[in-house]
Amino acid sequence: MDVPEDDSKELAKCLERLAAGDLKARDSVIELVSDRLRDLAHRMLGRYPGVRRWEDTDDVFQNAAMRLHRALGDMQLESPRSIMALAATQLHRELIDLARRHAGPSSYAANHGTNVMPLAAVDDGPNQYIDHSPSNDTNLDRWTLFHEAIGNLPDEEREVFHLVWYLGADQKTIATLLNCSERTVKYRWRSAREAVRAELEGKPPQP
Repeated sequence: MDVPEDDSKELAKCLERLAAGDLKARDSVIELVSDRLRDLAHRMLGRYPGVRRWEDTDDVFQNAAMRLHRALGDMQLESPRSIMALAATQLHRELIDLARRHAGPSSYAANHGTNVMPLAAVDDGPNQYIDHSPSNDTNLDRWTLFHEAIGNLPDEEREVFHLVWYLGADQKTIATLLNCSERTVKYRWRSAREAVRAELEGKPPQP
C-alpha cells in the first residue's frame, strides 16, 4: 500500500502547508488517502472478529479518519509514507478501543447470544443452538502490548515494521522507498520482529 507518485507529490505539498500552520491541509490529506485508508480498515478489521461482528468497515474508517485528522494537527511528519504509517496506528487504536468496548461486562455483546451452532432436534422439536459467549480481555491486552512494543522500536526498524505489517508492502518496494538495499530491509525487519517478540515474551496476540 505504497502511495502513488502523483498522490505522494500532493501529500508532500500538504505536509509543507501543515508545517506552515495551515490546518486546512488536513482535509486534503484525508481526501488523498481515503481510499487506501478504507482498504486498510477492511483488512485490519479482519484481525478483530469481536469487532467485525458489530462494526463494519465504513464505521471503523470514519472513526479512524477523525483520529488521523486530529493527529495531523499535533504531529510533524516528514514524508508521505509517514502519513500512512500514522493512519495505520490510528486504525489500530480505534480497533482496540472498539474491541474493549464490545468485550466489557456491560456491553451489548456481552449480554447477547449469537445462535450459530445448530444441534440435533430433540423429539422432533425445533433445532437448538449453542450461544457463543464473548472472549475475555486477555488477547486485547496482548494486542495493546504488541502495538506498544512496535512504538518502542528504533525509528528505522519501526518504519520497516509499519510498512511490512501494517501496509503489506514487500521488501523490494520498501528498499526502493527507503533508498536502501533489500538486505538492509531484511535485517531491520528481523531485528524488529525479535524485539517485539521479546517484549511479548514469545506470546503474540491471536488474530
